[in-house]
Amino acid sequence: MGGGKGGSDFDPKGKSDNEIRRFCVSFMTELCKHIGQDTDVPAGDIGVTGREVGFMFGQYKKIRNQWEGVLTGKGGSWGGSLIRPEATGYGVVYYVDHMIKYASGGKESFAGKRVAISGSGNVAQYAALKVIELGGSVISLSDSQGALVLSSEEGSFTPEEINKIAAIKVERKQISELATSSAFASKFKYIPGARPWTNIVGRIDVALPSATQNEVSGDEAKALIDAGCKFIAEGSNMGSTQEAIDVFEAHREANAGAAAIWYAPGKAANAGGVAVSGLEMAQNSARVSWTTEEVDSRLKGIMEDCFKNGLATAQEYVTPAAGSLPSLVAGSNIAGFTKVAEAMKDHGDWW
Repeated sequence: MGGGKGGSDFDPKGKSDNEIRRFCVSFMTELCKHIGQDTDVPAGDIGVTGREVGFMFGQYKKIRNQWEGVLTGKGGSWGGSLIRPEATGYGVVYYVDHMIKYASGGKESFAGKRVAISGSGNVAQYAALKVIELGGSVISLSDSQGALVLSSEEGSFTPEEINKIAAIKVERKQISELATSSAFASKFKYIPGARPWTNIVGRIDVALPSATQNEVSGDEAKALIDAGCKFIAEGSNMGSTQEAIDVFEAHREANAGAAAIWYAPGKAANAGGVAVSGLEMAQNSARVSWTTEEVDSRLKGIMEDCFKNGLATAQEYVTPAAGSLPSLVAGSNIAGFTKVAEAMKDHGDWW
């Protein structure tokens, strides 16, 4: 699927639909020289929806005069996959579900868990909806301008409230515009310019940073631990600073089993998006479309394998102290490294 990563400094906020379309066309006019279904396959990230993917895919097709699965996150009627928009959010929840079951010896699940989520884009929205489906309570969401948290220790965001937030995000508006409405103001507290981690009332069982990079600092990591958080998994890429990761790992090493906080890095926990991009490419290559149930089932299997791989690798290479949970950071890093290193050796890059 390639290893390229890139983007642009174009900010779509405040731009007209035509300005966004023209930028996408111009961007792809150059990018098309460097990508292909067997070279690098881009997918959308922050600020990118199916509409922008459509603009870029159309320009690629015009210039190259061929239809191929060169972008993922495509529209359903022209090569997209069901579950692709939901994949990263669903995937991180499936991953954490395995963490909870492993740490509790199969006695616990998301049922009854209070889950703090940052962000309000695709990842955060669908993670929140999946948490609610599995019996948990969502106690926060946020955007670049501030955080929206429950005012009390009881209750949860509802699917309807999450859908309202999703609707304003399509219009590129801020959560603050909803926060002042009577329906939201009576139930939630809006904190301008803040992240949710230090502003939540009551305990936190699970934290899912799902907005952007470096959104959990060392001090916020300590605050999460003080609030009772036992599981943190990154829905965003590099959601925690190195200082925060050090705090989480030190707590895991110092506390036995379920008494510790257990941290999962984004390279493992948010792999669901890339996984379903792969499934979308597979469907494109075979000229078929799978059902929602089939894609979701495959996603669940991939996230289970991802968790077990990181866990087993950590147990093999970084043996935890008696009673301590294995390091998913070390396990995921080593599993990824050895996969690449072994392939490079087979290809003759080193011997």
